[in-house]
Amino acid sequence: MQFMMLMIPAIYQSGKNVDPDFVLDPEKIAEMNKFNEALGKAVKIISLNGLHPLAVGARVAFGNSKPTVTDGPLIDSKEVLGGYWLVEAKSKEQLVEWAQRCPADPGDVIEIRQIYDA
Repeated sequence: MQFMMLMIPAIYQSGKNVDPDFVLDPEKIAEMNKFNEALGKAVKIISLNGLHPLAVGARVAFGNSKPTVTDGPLIDSKEVLGGYWLVEAKSKEQLVEWAQRCPADPGDVIEIRQIYDA
């Protein structure tokens, strides 16, 4: 089964825009790399990556008329993805166990979602 694990960092949950030049602590990156290596021995990692702050992104919202585009620093959101893992695993429970081992910061959230089979 394929799953998407979505990292929602506490720093992105404040509702404040994070500086576009925000850089993660190299020690945290090293911890996460070590976690990812161990996770990759337990499940098949198809893809994983961190994402730049929303301040350098864009959001396209759909309503009754034409889509509305909000660019970079003007976007206001309380839950923003900071990264993801696309994996193949035996079960959601296996990933829940692994997610609990993640070197996340207090307030961070990992959401686990199964991908629809085509």
